[in-house]
Amino acid sequence: MKENEIATVILDKAFEIHRNLGPGLLESVYEKALEFELIQAGIFVVSQVSVPLIYKEIKFEAGFRLDLLVENKVIVEIKANEALAPVHFAQTLTYLKLSEKKLGLLINFNVKYLKDGIHRIGNNL
Repeated sequence: MKENEIATVILDKAFEIHRNLGPGLLESVYEKALEFELIQAGIFVVSQVSVPLIYKEIKFEAGFRLDLLVENKVIVEIKANEALAPVHFAQTLTYLKLSEKKLGLLINFNVKYLKDGIHRIGNNL
C-alpha cells in the first residue's frame, strides 16, 4: 500500500473511533483504540516506536517516540488537546525528517468534529 492509501484507512478508523467515543478522553485511549482498529483491518501497526537519534558523537537510543507507525510508512501523532500549538506541527515534521518517512498524520481527537482535528504533514525527502 502507498502512503495515501494507508492514510485513508487510518482516517476511516479514526472517524469510527471518534463517533463511538467522542472527545474528552486521554490520548492513550485514542492511540490504543486506533491501534486495535488498524490491526483488526489487517494493517501492520506498531505503537510507541522508539527511534534512535545521533547528534554529532552522541547516540540516543530513544531520541523520540512515535505514537503509531503504520505499515512502516505513515507516522500518526495523536493528541487530545483543546487546541494544537505550532510546536505539534513542527514536532511531527521533525519526526518525519529524522525517521525518513514521507507522510504524517497529526490527529487531535479532542474536537467536536474530527475533520477539524486532522492534519496531513508531508516530508519532501
